Amino acid sequence: MIRIANGQGFWGDWLDAPVHLVEQGPIDYLTLDYLAEVTMSILQKQKQADPKLGYARDFPPLMALLAARLKQRNIRVIANAGGVNPQACAAQVLALAPELKVAIVTGDDMYPRLDDLLSRGIELRNMDTDEPLSTVRPAVTSANAYLGAFPIAEALSTGADVIITGRCADAALALAPMIHQFCWRPSDVDLLCAGTIAGHIIECGSQCTGGNSQVDWQTMADPANIGYPLIEASPDGVCIVTKHPGTGGAVNRHTVIEQMLYEIGDPRAYFTPDCVADFTSVQIEDAGLDRVRISGAKGAAAPAQLKASISYHAGWKAQGSLVYCWPSALEKAYAADRIVRGRLARLELQFEEIYSEFVGFNSCHGPAAPLTEDPPEVMLRIGARGSSRQDVDRFTRELIPLVLSGPPGATGYGEGRPAVREVIAYWPALLPREEITPQVEVLS
Repeated sequence: MIRIANGQGFWGDWLDAPVHLVEQGPIDYLTLDYLAEVTMSILQKQKQADPKLGYARDFPPLMALLAARLKQRNIRVIANAGGVNPQACAAQVLALAPELKVAIVTGDDMYPRLDDLLSRGIELRNMDTDEPLSTVRPAVTSANAYLGAFPIAEALSTGADVIITGRCADAALALAPMIHQFCWRPSDVDLLCAGTIAGHIIECGSQCTGGNSQVDWQTMADPANIGYPLIEASPDGVCIVTKHPGTGGAVNRHTVIEQMLYEIGDPRAYFTPDCVADFTSVQIEDAGLDRVRISGAKGAAAPAQLKASISYHAGWKAQGSLVYCWPSALEKAYAADRIVRGRLARLELQFEEIYSEFVGFNSCHGPAAPLTEDPPEVMLRIGARGSSRQDVDRFTRELIPLVLSGPPGATGYGEGRPAVREVIAYWPALLPREEITPQVEVLS
């Protein structure tokens, strides 16, 4: 049996969680999941501006903080903190914690190869719309294939203390130690499905230990000290989901099932680079306090295609708010909304959408709804999105003037004019597996 813990569900998760997992009880592997789809675009832009960037910068200082305890307790770390620049991430880890042996897994970054792929007829069609990527090619900001667990397991076989990857399937971070430790092969389909489902359960951190839970959230024990998850994995594929004793939150069938249903699409066919897992085949049983047993997983062999996560520039957006107070707070907010929309119409600006919310009462895409109440305060929150940065920027200049030229009693404008932000859209696609060649490298 091996213990695999996950201390990050996204870049920005609780900084203390990995430290607590190392300090509060025995684990063999610590996984850290930093990457969301839009994160890849942000990292790609950082790398283009500075070749030494493009990774999760929280990670190297964390490894420096934990290095002595990782070595002392023989804990190995697997993280996708490499983003689009695993080499630079690894170099920084070694600079801060030279006692650690570091390996990287690369090969997922397709961005430099896009034109070659398209020229050879690999259209990278959008999985939702069936449009070819060529329709947005000039706007693409990042492109990465999801790697599986076997390259990570290969990296573990080098004896490295820390494995750093780029984009990989989230569950692969936890599946890889099982493949490495138990010598599972690509033909061990049901075992791979079992490990994938267990990895999926812990990939979002405390979301399976009571965080973000619809069940009993009001009475959840000590949420300020919530325990992050770990799985006790066995060679036969049976896994126990649990957390360290004495930590907050809860692990039970309800919390585990909620996470199992998160972002899975068809529960009978959850596609990953390593297998196609059938979530409906799994038996989920309470096995004691804060312990849930997962068994019986079935599924199919790895698909012939890999999924690609592609992002592209899709225009600009801005939003701002004003608060109106009693009397006639809601009526004032409606009037302010009409004034802003009227001024924008006279300027003949072009937007894909203007959206207004009257917080706590109602929202609308079009003209304001009739007055129904007279509450103490109402926040008007209004946003615009469009392809022209200039037009969106002009929108931001039409809200704050209402402080003096609009209805009386406006407040909440201390931050001034809203910022214009880029809209990054997601483009999911498939490509032949043979187009992607993962590589493992040990750095020292």
